[in-house]
Amino acid sequence: MNPLQTREPAVDASCCVPSGRPVLGAADAQQKALVFKALADPNRLRLLSIVKAEESGESCVCDLTEPLDLGQPTVSHHLKILVEAGILHREKRGTWAYYSLVPGALDGVAGMLAAL
Repeated sequence: MNPLQTREPAVDASCCVPSGRPVLGAADAQQKALVFKALADPNRLRLLSIVKAEESGESCVCDLTEPLDLGQPTVSHHLKILVEAGILHREKRGTWAYYSLVPGALDGVAGMLAAL
């Protein structure tokens, strides 16, 4: 064979046939990525742990700054991301906001992983 000639790679016809199994659509992938991104930050994981561990099932934002050694605006930002991801629920009472886990949210995250 001439060294300047190239050989076409052997093509296995079965490698190009779609499996027919359901795959993750773009919109679903976007939503799941939002949740995983929210959980990918150590401070947000700690906040989630603190809220979940609270006997009353909720935590005031005023009680979440000290354990993380972060300022209130930073903690509020992290909490907002967890709320937007559908993991925490926010309830405003007077000047304070209280956060609680959305029922079934953590089971939903586990289900997302299992479904992949």
